Amino acid sequence: MLNTLKESLWQQFGASIDTLGNAIRRYPEDNWNTHRKFFYIAYHCLIFLDYYLTIPNNPDFTSPLPFTIAAEGADKGEALDDIIPDRIYTKQDLLEYLDTSREKCRQVIAGLTAEKISERWIETDGDMDYAVLELLLYNMRHVQHHAAQLNMILRQVFNDAPKWVSGAKDKL
Repeated sequence: MLNTLKESLWQQFGASIDTLGNAIRRYPEDNWNTHRKFFYIAYHCLIFLDYYLTIPNNPDFTSPLPFTIAAEGADKGEALDDIIPDRIYTKQDLLEYLDTSREKCRQVIAGLTAEKISERWIETDGDMDYAVLELLLYNMRHVQHHAAQLNMILRQVFNDAPKWVSGAKDKL
């Protein structure tokens, strides 16, 4: 049963991550700096994908693509959740981070045990208190939500978006 759960979880979580990667790859390189909302959504999604895969939760989490927290009153029109990158990273930077986080996700799921699934993932401020299994599902939903936003931007701006991904491109 546990192996079936892990394989199914990976197939769907991996598909969500692959969908995100396909959207980032599809965005035209020549336009990378012209539609910053696309970049901010992709960046936000990658930061939180990595953060929610940090099990157990580490309050000292750092990303390989640094960010700052926006000052109160700062213009946050295109940024999300006060996480503002120190610069606009290249598409290649985001894709490399995606690949690293994808592998981290695969390893987390492969390493699940009956005990690990039930362990708690708790933020220090107490806003989130989830079993590891629920956190993985939450994270998968978060990735898919933002991948859908990116696909919508691709359709609206370029009339071109990647196709549906039904399962991860690899096995667990």
